[in-house]
Amino acid sequence: MAAEAKMTPMMAQYHEIKAQYPDAFLFYRLGDFYEMFFDDALKAAKILEITLTSRNKKADNPIPMCGVPYHSAKDYIKRLIESGNKVAICEQVEDPKLTKGMVKREVVQVITPGTLIEEEALEVKENNYLVALRQEGQTFYLAAIDVSTGEIKVTQTPRPAQLFSELYALKPSEMVVDSSLDTEVKDQINQQLAIYLSSFDLTDQTEVGTQWVLDQASPQEASLLNLLLAYLYSIQKQALGHLQPVVRYALADYLQMNHFAKSQLELTKSLRTGRKKGSLLWLIDHTKTAMGGRMLHQWLEKPLIDEGILRQRHQQVAQLMSAYFERLDLIAAFETVYDLERLVTRISLGTAHARDVDHLRQSLGQIPHINRILDGLNASQNQVLFEGLPDFQELYQLIDTVLADEPPISVTEGNIIRSGYHEELDQYRDALANGHQWLAELQQRERDRTGLKTLKVGYNKVFGYYIEMSRLQSANFDDPRYIRKQTLSNAERFITEELKQLETTILGAQEKATQLEYQLFTELRQAIAAYTGQLQTLASQIASLDVLANFASLSEREDYCQPELVAEAKSFQLEASRHPALEKLIGKAAFVPNDFVLLPDQPLLLLTGPNMSGKSTYMRQIAFCVILNQIGCFVPAKSAKLPIVDKIFTRIGASDDISSGQSTFMVEMMETNVALREATPRSLLLFDEIGRGTATFDGMALAEAILYYLAQEVQAATVFSTHYHELTDLSTKLPVLRNIHVGATEQKGQVVFLHKILEGAADKSYGIHVAKLAGLPQSLLVQSQEVLQELESNSQWLRRQEPESDGQLSLFDLPATKPSPKVLREDQEQVLKQLAALDINQLTPLQALEGLAAMQDQLK
Repeated sequence: MAAEAKMTPMMAQYHEIKAQYPDAFLFYRLGDFYEMFFDDALKAAKILEITLTSRNKKADNPIPMCGVPYHSAKDYIKRLIESGNKVAICEQVEDPKLTKGMVKREVVQVITPGTLIEEEALEVKENNYLVALRQEGQTFYLAAIDVSTGEIKVTQTPRPAQLFSELYALKPSEMVVDSSLDTEVKDQINQQLAIYLSSFDLTDQTEVGTQWVLDQASPQEASLLNLLLAYLYSIQKQALGHLQPVVRYALADYLQMNHFAKSQLELTKSLRTGRKKGSLLWLIDHTKTAMGGRMLHQWLEKPLIDEGILRQRHQQVAQLMSAYFERLDLIAAFETVYDLERLVTRISLGTAHARDVDHLRQSLGQIPHINRILDGLNASQNQVLFEGLPDFQELYQLIDTVLADEPPISVTEGNIIRSGYHEELDQYRDALANGHQWLAELQQRERDRTGLKTLKVGYNKVFGYYIEMSRLQSANFDDPRYIRKQTLSNAERFITEELKQLETTILGAQEKATQLEYQLFTELRQAIAAYTGQLQTLASQIASLDVLANFASLSEREDYCQPELVAEAKSFQLEASRHPALEKLIGKAAFVPNDFVLLPDQPLLLLTGPNMSGKSTYMRQIAFCVILNQIGCFVPAKSAKLPIVDKIFTRIGASDDISSGQSTFMVEMMETNVALREATPRSLLLFDEIGRGTATFDGMALAEAILYYLAQEVQAATVFSTHYHELTDLSTKLPVLRNIHVGATEQKGQVVFLHKILEGAADKSYGIHVAKLAGLPQSLLVQSQEVLQELESNSQWLRRQEPESDGQLSLFDLPATKPSPKVLREDQEQVLKQLAALDINQLTPLQALEGLAAMQDQLK
């Protein structure tokens, strides 16, 4: 209590405001600085690497304190937000000159990771989503908003795995949840996703209407949107007139890929570096506008399954490819179109500066030129492939009439309104112009009167206008008209009554002109805000054109072909297909194209071949062709006939899930399980080395059982890569399975990879050859070769003892110790008889394993 009694009014005010925002850094405005105190100061000083000082240093317990200049606060706020924090901006809301006692302060805005709108704080071609999540029963309801663009979308799913895949795709920087969410789900989000979690529950006072954003919203959707918008209003502290109507989408309306598949296919980032370079997005994104880049990313995350829209996109890309010069003109026009979505948001929220409005003017100025290009494209095809853009001539003329050419960024220092627009402003400017002439004349008169040729009339913001002379000159100067104003190290400054009158006239005109300019600019900004919805539609149209033109240029430059869409689900024909990203990295001359043919009666391909021969690359390029086709792009192949695929499942490459304590093999089995359970006959499965994460017998048994299940139950288009060459014998038992392999040859004891996909099974794995290429010690390689020969000898000896066997037993390794060819023990003869009597075709993999284990026990 004693401490509270001694608390100053300012610190009492600080504590009162801080108590309302305990989870945020409170930027408390004091003069030209935002100050932080106590724990906020201790933490912020460390994060921002700024000096930590203290208030009341002589007190027994000085208060930790640090601060940042208000005019450069944006950079510091950005760093705090990027480190996963909230910042509450507390400003003076009263004029200190008109207030007695403590100036009233309030939090005017809370900035969180999901509510950033500052251009310099955001990735240009990435959305910054804030998501809201609610749960009712077993169903999850998800809403996502990008505050910087105004986009809102909602979806739902009863499956936690699908929810997590969608969250991985959205990559939200912040999530708001209420008490409806299961604690277990919240814990999983914390463990698996790097998302800033904000808890927020609706009350009667926080209800907001959502009728305007979503037609026929269900009660669950209305509750979800109420949660999202109420939280947003509590953060932004102002109306959000730039929000677009909500888009409801179903995950089943798009080609579905879980986050495992997207990660292994390297759609948006490289597995090796975690960066965009090396990914498919890196290769295909040459869009010229920020909106186009974000739209392309969204298309890649959610390829279409709507054949009609895909055919239209393919037609548009084909037309843009054939119209070379028109496409170049279109791309050149896009290069001068700014980020309309985020410009409109800043204008609507009243934070746009004069340069933002100038960028809008420049962007609108391109529309007539773009429309002429589109008219030419349509005329050449005698059909409307491209809809024209609204011209916004009225808005363009308004901006051009009001706004000066090349205005400054600041809206409070003048020179932003065009001369001739406003009569009163022109009068002030005339006074200012004459004032400068008056000052020049005054300076010349005073020089003549005093005889001081270096005397000058100057100005600064602190002291106003002054007459300056050197200290040496002033020592012998005596004129009662001159009143001393300021002493400098080498000069003296004076004021006269005449100069005072001029100052009043000039500065009065300056202040009034600046205030009037700001007023006129805010009126212009409000007038533009009335066009918010139409400008957002325009931004979407330009973004789509930008992406399509990008597809056309990419397809022409990289020699992609227009795919033919086929109705049969399991009919794929790719001639000379390529891995587009790898081809770009190593060069076309070094990359070996490959065909991919899958027929409805044999949709299961068993792919064998050595390590490093290109099996994984082959499977990825198949997936890329499917995905590029279903976002509307041409595909990296000489020719292509592709069906519409509803889901892609992959297992390419090994990875542990350290965060959940799961091994490589466990992750492999879990991903395989998801694919087997959720795939449909219209899906594409790409499996690489399933079963390799466990013992040979276990892995081989699982791989064979999975192949049977794929053939008999799933019946989806599948490429199954394996090192278990024994599995190739299944082609005699499963008519739907066809063997293919990656070609390799031996030349002078060295393996040479052909990187070519050929019909039939591989003859061997070349594992020791690959080890040699990796540089393993020669003695190790020699010993490996000896062990291999012994194992192969045992296998051949066994087959000679089993003339009735069909070879199926070669699936399993037998004991390494070769029985003596001279005399067999009684137990060995008994085992051989048992082996000879087995009907291999009637054994399941598990029964075979159990039988072998029993025989092995007899021999011990």
